[in-house]
Amino acid sequence: MLEKALIFAFGGLGCLCRYLVGGLSHRILGYAFPYGTLVANILGSFGLALFMELALYKLPLDPSVRLGIATGFFGGFTTFSSFSYETVKLFEEGSFILAGLNVLGNVIICLVVAFLGFYISRRFIL
Repeated sequence: MLEKALIFAFGGLGCLCRYLVGGLSHRILGYAFPYGTLVANILGSFGLALFMELALYKLPLDPSVRLGIATGFFGGFTTFSSFSYETVKLFEEGSFILAGLNVLGNVIICLVVAFLGFYISRRFIL
């Protein structure tokens, strides 16, 4: 139960931070490109990898707190950070095919089904 409460609490904080980073990014860089998403993905990918390496190997952090921060905060901030971290770990383990499949699945397939969602909503619903 503690893990779920920590994920919930840190998740809310991560979502709030994403909102703030997105707004700040757009105010600084403009609205011609989805800078908010890009900046959140970059910061989240760097932050999760840094946090996990420190939390696993340097910091005596309770596993529930580590899960709350990694899954909650970084999951609320950007799931792209999880994708990036997991893909790098697969590469490090020598699982190049799985890493490639992860990239294809999370980028290509997700883009295809997003297009499908647009098509279905516009063709049959709107």
